[in-house]
Amino acid sequence: MKLSLTEIETMDRAALSAAWDAVFGSPVPKRLSSPFLRRYLSFEIQARELGGLPRGFVGKMQRAVRDNPGTSSPALKPGGRLIREWNGVTHVVDVVEGGFVWKGQRYASLSPIARAITGARWSGPRFFGLKGAH
Repeated sequence: MKLSLTEIETMDRAALSAAWDAVFGSPVPKRLSSPFLRRYLSFEIQARELGGLPRGFVGKMQRAVRDNPGTSSPALKPGGRLIREWNGVTHVVDVVEGGFVWKGQRYASLSPIARAITGARWSGPRFFGLKGAH
């Protein structure tokens, strides 16, 4: 199945699922949103057409992780941006001096933002992928 990026952009959920199956040879993993499927399929098609990642890149990344297992999350600096998709909605949080801005409202920490998005008590840093599930 030869797909173009333009075609992927206009596909409905059923067509995206069929394209995923054709490209990867497996059904779509549960709970992936249509926008995410579009991005992932687009990336994969471009990577295959352009030859993928540079030779040895994955090995270098694996060695870097292995050699420095204590790597912590980078410090959040004003001007940074956190992006998290939740239930098909992409949420953008801007890092500002002394806190965060989400939907035009300022917050001192990420946890109230995560709580507002999910309706449950989440660790904000964990919700936004800044802390792994150890």
